[in-house]
Amino acid sequence: MSDLPLILYIPGLLPKPEAAVHRRELLRCLLTALGRVDSEVAAEIRESESSFDLVSWTYDFYREHRDIGLDLPNIESALAKAAPDEQDVLDATRLKRRFTVSVYRAGDLLPFLIPKLANERLEIHLRDMRRYATNENDIADHIRRLLKVPIEAAAAAGRPVLLMAHSMGSVIAWDALWQMSRQDGRDAQVSLWLTMGSPLGGSFVQRQLLGRDASGAERYPGNIDSWCNIAAVGELTAFRRELAPHFGEMVDLGLVSAIDDQEIFSFFRMDGALNVHNEYGYLLHEVTAKKVAQWWRSAKSARP
Repeated sequence: MSDLPLILYIPGLLPKPEAAVHRRELLRCLLTALGRVDSEVAAEIRESESSFDLVSWTYDFYREHRDIGLDLPNIESALAKAAPDEQDVLDATRLKRRFTVSVYRAGDLLPFLIPKLANERLEIHLRDMRRYATNENDIADHIRRLLKVPIEAAAAAGRPVLLMAHSMGSVIAWDALWQMSRQDGRDAQVSLWLTMGSPLGGSFVQRQLLGRDASGAERYPGNIDSWCNIAAVGELTAFRRELAPHFGEMVDLGLVSAIDDQEIFSFFRMDGALNVHNEYGYLLHEVTAKKVAQWWRSAKSARP
């Protein structure tokens, strides 16, 4: 087994491509972005098959895969673009999008409004989140085990872990890490938790998290060294882009060294329309690449 640091990625809701194909495209996006900011780190990760791993849970949840052919043209277009342009910024900050974000925030504060405000896509997400939160047919326990196994294996091998969690993946990661540190008695640490497009800022989601009924340190995972959160302007899933105001007590209690909120403008487009929440877009962004490169170098230098 490689003794290099491990980058572990867990995606969000909705069907994803078959695991090997999905991993290939995710890694291709990350390596492209890394190549622009730190070619040496990009080369090291590219040369080690075991340096990037995917927690592929969505097939077990949905019993179907997404056709990668639907995404490839959009991925190719994004790969050719290094940064957001004026049109991307304009589309992310349009009045209609800002209004929709404010509507989502209102629905989060006043839950009785949600049925009146929800469109079809939001209703699907809420349905799937409820299925996870209620642990229907033990599906949530199963998904969390899929994440715990590689974290524990890396710890046993002495490998530092960067856990990248997109969207609903950050909720799954929170619950798995909380269980490991507060219930399972596991001492496996995550060196850096990197959340992207996370809904953890929402009151509705916070009410579903494991540990929500505990107090003090027991309310939070105890196995995260540092936390960086990246959220794109115009996000609807991460309609509250900053997480430090909601979880700052973790810093006060000494559970994490810092919660670093980073705001970005995405440039990923789906069939021409800006999609600020897309996972490939987050992995292609310079801010993400810089965080990964900085962590990789630090994790390698800290090894005996």
